[in-house]
Amino acid sequence: MDFDSLPDLVPDDIAYYRRLNADTYQPTLNAQGAWNPHEQHMAPVSGLLAHTITQHEPREELALARMTYEILGLIPAIPTTVEVRTIRPGRTIELVEATASTAGRPVVRATAWRLSRQDTTAAAGGTPQPLPSPDDCLPWRPSEIWPGGYIASIELRHTPDKQPGTGRAWIRTDTVIVADEEVDPVAAYLGLTDTANGMNVRVDPREWLFPNIDLTVHLYRDPQGGPGRWVGFDTLVTIGREGVGLTSTTLHDEAGPVGRAEQILTVRAAR
Repeated sequence: MDFDSLPDLVPDDIAYYRRLNADTYQPTLNAQGAWNPHEQHMAPVSGLLAHTITQHEPREELALARMTYEILGLIPAIPTTVEVRTIRPGRTIELVEATASTAGRPVVRATAWRLSRQDTTAAAGGTPQPLPSPDDCLPWRPSEIWPGGYIASIELRHTPDKQPGTGRAWIRTDTVIVADEEVDPVAAYLGLTDTANGMNVRVDPREWLFPNIDLTVHLYRDPQGGPGRWVGFDTLVTIGREGVGLTSTTLHDEAGPVGRAEQILTVRAAR
């Protein structure tokens, strides 16, 4: 595919996507990636896939406990079709798969484990310390180092102790995943988690490329996401000596920690 020949994305004041039909969505300029102006950023794609999974045969008695995304290649910024199926049904444990495709080619595959909800208050413990409040953090414009419509759609604040490769940050957006549709708070939250890889960079993205080729999120409680809600990252970026890196993040909402995210990186010097 000649990405330079793709049409420009259309600006939108509301959403990352607009539904075209039962299973196909048009990305807006808000979904534009940071590495290439003709690709979609993985964060909105993550939210779109989570949205379709939460809509698929929903069961209140099951919690979305783990979501793994495999990025199968550059995600063109063109109409995106999503297919969802249950691949391991069960009364207390269930596995659901969603695949996003563009021009007939799969670009991202997501699998979600749903686990039964139980009252485990008596055994609860081991959660990390909460982050400082967003009100106690410093505003920062990620567009200073990252281009693209998605980055422009988010607000970011970080703690004063931020260092290259490690730091704590909050992000939020008023942009919804799909226009004119109710989105589950978990799906809205997952639509921002991929951003962790760019919020506390170890090296300058103008000198080094370090895209993630996957994203795995483990949740031990339902996070609260949606327009105007903060998503918190406590992140450590590790880069090895052989072209591979890892972004590891403790995830928070305004009530406290909710889980973990891991992203494996392919690292190379920019041309």
